[in-house]
Amino acid sequence: MHMNTPPRSTIRLTRRGRLALIATGAVVAGTAVAVPLLTLDGDEERKPATLVIPEGWRAGQVYDAVDQALALPAGTTKKSLAKAHLKLPGDAEGNPEGYLFPATYPLRENATPEQLLSYMVDTANKKFNGAPVAAGAQRNAMNVYQAVTIASLVQAEAATKADMGKVARVVFNRLERGMPLQMDSTLNYALNRSTLKTTAADTRIDSPYNSYQRMGLPPTPIDNPGEDAMRAAINPAPGDWLYFVTVKPGDTRFTADYAEHQRNVAEFNLNQRSSPEAG
Repeated sequence: MHMNTPPRSTIRLTRRGRLALIATGAVVAGTAVAVPLLTLDGDEERKPATLVIPEGWRAGQVYDAVDQALALPAGTTKKSLAKAHLKLPGDAEGNPEGYLFPATYPLRENATPEQLLSYMVDTANKKFNGAPVAAGAQRNAMNVYQAVTIASLVQAEAATKADMGKVARVVFNRLERGMPLQMDSTLNYALNRSTLKTTAADTRIDSPYNSYQRMGLPPTPIDNPGEDAMRAAINPAPGDWLYFVTVKPGDTRFTADYAEHQRNVAEFNLNQRSSPEAG
C-alpha cells in the first residue's frame, strides 16, 4: 500500500482560494499521520490590508490610491468628498489638501472612501491642532492652516530632512521682505506635474499658485506634509537665506546673496545638461 502521496481527490481548492490538503486515513506503520493544512497568502482577490500614504503626496494621488485600494472606479473617491463631511479648518473651504495625513491606514472590511478620508483628516487634526503646533504657529504670527501650507512647501522643496528648517526660513524671510516665493513646486502643483525644469513660460501662467507672480503663500497647501516638515514650518532654522537650489543630489546651497545664487543656478543648469537622466 503506497502512502507517499494522498490520492488526488484529497487535494482541493477551498472556496476562499486557499490550498487545503486533506488526507484521511493515511496510516504508516500503524501511526496516523496528520497532514497540515496549508494556507497560501497569495490570495488573488484579497484586498490589501493597509493603505500607505507617503509624505508629500497631493490630494489627487491620495484619491487615486483609495480608488485602487477599494477596487472602485477611477474618480469615485474624489466624488465622495461632498458627502464625506470632513472636519477641515474654515480657510480650507472644503479642500482637504494638506490634511490627508501621510501614514499607514488599516483597510477594514467594507471600508468606504468617506471613512478613509475622514480617518486621514482626523489624524491630521490630532497632529496639527495640538499645543506645540498651535503655539509655534502663533509664535510666527500665523494660523495653523498657514503653517500647514508652509509645511507643504517645505515637504515639496527640501531635498533632505536636514534642509527642511532652512527651506522654511527662506519662506519666512521672503514673506517678511515682501518678495514673491518663486517656488517651482507651486507651479508644478498648478500644472499637476512634477519636474525639475521650469521654463520662463511656466512662470507666467495665470494661477493663484504662481508664486513667481503672486505675493504671499499659495491659497492652499500644495501636498500633504508629514511631521518633520510641519516641525520645520513652526521652528525654522535661524539664517538670512533668501535663495536655494539643489545643484546636484545631496548638494543644496542656501544663500542671501543673489549673485552667488545665480552662480549656483548656472551650475545646476550645467549638471542638468550633462546628466543622462535629464530627459
